[in-house]
Amino acid sequence: MFSMNMGIDLGTTSVQFLVQGRGVVIDQPSVAAYSTKDNSLLAIGNEALAMFGKNPKGIRVIKPMGGGVVQDFDTIEHILRVHVERLCKNALFKPNVVVCVPSSVTLLEQRTIMDLVTVAGAAKVCLIEEPLAAALGAGLRLESKPEGHMVVDIGGGTADIAVITMGQVSLSKSVKIAGNTIDEAIMRWCRRNKRLVLGESTAERVKKLIGYALPLKKPIALPVGGKDRVTSQPRSVVLTSHDIYEAMRDRLDALSESIREVLMTTPPELAGDIARSGILLTGGGAMLHGLPEMLSQDLKTPVRLAKNPRYCVIEGTGKALKNMDVLIRNGQHFRTREELLGYAED
Repeated sequence: MFSMNMGIDLGTTSVQFLVQGRGVVIDQPSVAAYSTKDNSLLAIGNEALAMFGKNPKGIRVIKPMGGGVVQDFDTIEHILRVHVERLCKNALFKPNVVVCVPSSVTLLEQRTIMDLVTVAGAAKVCLIEEPLAAALGAGLRLESKPEGHMVVDIGGGTADIAVITMGQVSLSKSVKIAGNTIDEAIMRWCRRNKRLVLGESTAERVKKLIGYALPLKKPIALPVGGKDRVTSQPRSVVLTSHDIYEAMRDRLDALSESIREVLMTTPPELAGDIARSGILLTGGGAMLHGLPEMLSQDLKTPVRLAKNPRYCVIEGTGKALKNMDVLIRNGQHFRTREELLGYAED
């Protein structure tokens, strides 16, 4: 093997790798575990996530991403380096990498992410906005004619709302209303209304099992264990789908309002296209039960969930690698570390 092209979706909750010609090869949580004694890296991904909230004093578990941006640069570099080295162990040359970024990242954040990826082992790196990658991965034909499409990519840390036409993002908005914020809303509701303190993973599990964006005629019940807010003793309660709906409602309403704001600023011709084609939901956060129906009722616009929504963004990097014109039209091109720094390192 000489060299390879790959795509990376550096998400708040997970990091995904795609190798051109092979598809998605890595889908692991964005988590790392370190020894507190010598700060050595002990584990990443699923192995590190299993320790989260249960780790002893000698182990420190870090989630380096938050709100769609890098919060701990050293940790994310370690995670990327381990994955890149595993994938490229038999390659003669370093890979060229397309990295997904939220539409709201600043130029400085873009440059920092590109620098991190080259330090982690990439020869050249290029960026693509997540909504554009999601649209490509969902199978939208963006270049056939000047037609508007709206994509809402809901990840763990952010929701990217974008109107796309002719293979380019016409307007976009990124809001911090996504999977993690909904989990936090469930935790707050249980603490306030049930006197029960839940862990992050438990709140996420509750959301996946009985979380519905619309109230059910026959609520579903689920026993949940946690810690009493007052006594700090272990305690279990029974939560219903109606409880979780009440916990999530404000966040879901805020997401709907953010989408409405983008629709209000969309030019009339593109808005007409969206009224006919509808709004496309992608991302793991879009898999909440009943979310397309809730948004469709609220926005009076057809809303549909993409096929395999969790992988639309990373699959889109593969399509961008096959059709580099998509990147060029959006002002993106591959850069080496020397080009990023403006000088060659010794």
